[in-house]
Amino acid sequence: MSNNSRSMQSALGRARGLGAAKADAVGHWSAQRITAVALVPLALWFVFAGVIGNIDSDHAAFRAWIAQPINATLMMLFIFTSFHHGALGMIVVLEDYVHAPAAKHITIMLAKMAAAAGGLFCAISVLTLALGG
Repeated sequence: MSNNSRSMQSALGRARGLGAAKADAVGHWSAQRITAVALVPLALWFVFAGVIGNIDSDHAAFRAWIAQPINATLMMLFIFTSFHHGALGMIVVLEDYVHAPAAKHITIMLAKMAAAAGGLFCAISVLTLALGG
């Protein structure tokens, strides 16, 4: 961009795209808020139905409980939403505190991979329990 055309831009036009999140800031912010709101009823269900409701259950009773489609589905939603929300939060921290571009890119990629691996591990565990494996 030439110096002359740059001087004709507004302050907003010059500043746009310079933040840590670049163009996806609104989408990232929205995703954090949506997952936070979704986690409220899911966490309440998990605590009351999953933990307190099964406090005296043995392994067989818990497997029967998690084998019910609604419980398995809600558990999977809780897992995926939790890991996604956690990854979004970690990305914000990494963007704010890792300053070297290469290190920032690598740590963000590792955070996403760790969240995906953790979510997949938990999902496989739920399916193993629910399907009687």
